[in-house]
Amino acid sequence: MEEMTGAADSIWTQIQSLLETDIYNGKSLSDYLTLDAMLSIGANIVAAIVIIILGFLISGFLRRRINRMAENHPNLDTTLFGFLGNLVRYTILAFTGLFVLNTFGVQTTSIIAVIGAAGLAIGLALQGTLSNIAAGVMIILFRPLKVGDFVEVDDVTGTVKEINLNFTEIADTGNVRVVVPNSEVWGNTIKNYTTNSTRRAQWTFGVGYGANLAKAEQVIRDTVMADPRSHSDPEPFLQVNNLGSSSVDFLLRVWVDRDDYFQYHADMTRAVKEALDTADIDIPFPTRTVHVETDGGMDDLTRAIAAH
Repeated sequence: MEEMTGAADSIWTQIQSLLETDIYNGKSLSDYLTLDAMLSIGANIVAAIVIIILGFLISGFLRRRINRMAENHPNLDTTLFGFLGNLVRYTILAFTGLFVLNTFGVQTTSIIAVIGAAGLAIGLALQGTLSNIAAGVMIILFRPLKVGDFVEVDDVTGTVKEINLNFTEIADTGNVRVVVPNSEVWGNTIKNYTTNSTRRAQWTFGVGYGANLAKAEQVIRDTVMADPRSHSDPEPFLQVNNLGSSSVDFLLRVWVDRDDYFQYHADMTRAVKEALDTADIDIPFPTRTVHVETDGGMDDLTRAIAAH
């Protein structure tokens, strides 16, 4: 009996020691087991749950509102608004987490310092990835290109299919999917063929030195301007700009709608060639005359040429 009493006293002593052990802010477990403490903790838990629910509701609502702005205005870049919507959502959720911690009396300043130090270490380890993300942010904000644009960047020519924080996806002229890191996009020269509504087509047409230049110029001008796709304002440019080794070269520049450019350029190349042929205007090609001197009779080279 005495042994059992001694064991019970020992257990009770250990329980009392545990209850008196400091847990947080100089308070022991016994302090937290009081009715007031339990009510306070319960209120903090309820408040934290309410804050979390409000954080998710508000962040989701604002993201949907921002995305809806892009849907209601088709001329705006959806990629930009998608990025801004996600940025607002995650910013609100981050502050929600800090508010929850503050509800339980946690000092968030030290946590922020730890997160900052960890972020610095992660940033040093992921320099390449972060450079792509930074470039993606710049592309989305300044929009040198957007989804649907026909561009040339980093030796890739094609239509932009997707822009995210890490890479830009382009379908090239052969409809091959090309993924270009954003750092390569932002760090290179970007040619955007879609931005302007018109483009200037350019050709060089050569005629023979014996051709009537005034007639040749009129034929070229009439042929090009007969096409309804050719713009008369600004006025086309057509002048002799080079005396080549075998031809007199005309430089022609005509403005055309952006969407008609490629087919128009090909059509006019053929149309001018056929018009010059119809007008009997010679389109020369490089020729070379070879003179062979011999002491008498035909040498081996001359015999070979004569045989063919």
